[in-house]
Amino acid sequence: MSLPRAPTRSSVTDLRSFTPARVALGRSGASLPTRALLDFTLDHARARDAVHAVFDVPALVAGLTDLGLRPLHVASRACDRQDYLKRPDLGRRLDQPSARLLAEREASSSGRLAIVIGDGLSPAAVHAHAVALMRKLLRQLADAGLDLGDVVVASGARVALGDEIGALLKASMVAVLIGERPGLSAPDSLGAYLTFAPEIGRTDAERNCVSNIHRAGLAYDEAAFKIAWLVREGLARKKTGVALKDESGEGTARPIADDSRPK
Repeated sequence: MSLPRAPTRSSVTDLRSFTPARVALGRSGASLPTRALLDFTLDHARARDAVHAVFDVPALVAGLTDLGLRPLHVASRACDRQDYLKRPDLGRRLDQPSARLLAEREASSSGRLAIVIGDGLSPAAVHAHAVALMRKLLRQLADAGLDLGDVVVASGARVALGDEIGALLKASMVAVLIGERPGLSAPDSLGAYLTFAPEIGRTDAERNCVSNIHRAGLAYDEAAFKIAWLVREGLARKKTGVALKDESGEGTARPIADDSRPK
C-alpha cells in the first residue's frame, strides 16, 4: 500500500487564498512567526472592541429617519454593558418604561411585520451595516407587497428581546437585526432572526437566521432578498424555524416580487 502524498506548498497556498482562517502560518521555533502573532493580536483586539463599542442610538435613529422611518427606542433590563455580558437573561426582556411604551403603541400598530434593530454582541456591526441593509430590505418588502409595522431600536438586546417586542406590538412576525458574536476574521457581522407569532418563550428552533452579513460575507442585496423571502413565506405558511426551509436560492423558488399567494 502506498502512503498518501504530503501536501505540496502550492496546495497550502491555494487553501489560504480561499479562506480567512488561520492555516499554514508557519512557525518560529516552538511558536508562531512574529507577523502571524501580531495579526492574531490585532484581530483579537478588534473583536473585543466590537463587543464593548458604545451603541450610538442617535446616529442609528437619524439614519433610519433618512429612510422615511420613525423608529422607537427601547431598552432591555440590562443596566449597562457589564450587566448585559454577565446576565444574558436581562437582555431578553424589556425594562418597564419600554414595555409601557410599546403597550401604548398597540392600538396604532398596523403592520404584520415588526423590525427590531439591536446592538447585540457587536454594536460595531449595527453601526456599519444596519442602515444600508434596511435600505435594500425596504425595497424588497415593497416589491413583495409586504406591510411594515413599527421599527424599533433596542439597546442591550439579545435575539429573544424581539419576542416580547413583537408580542406587545401584536405583530404577525418579528425580524431582529442584531450584531453577532465577533470572530477573529469578522468583528462586524450582522445577523437577521425571523420569528412568526412572536411571544415570550419562543426557542431558537422556531426562528430562521440569515447571518454573516458584512463586507467580506453576505452582501446587502442577497441578504435583503433572503430576509424578504423568508418573511413572505413565513407569513404565508404561518411558521418559521426548522419548519421553514430557506429555498430562496433554488431554481424552483418563486421570485420575491411574486405576490400571488394569499396573505
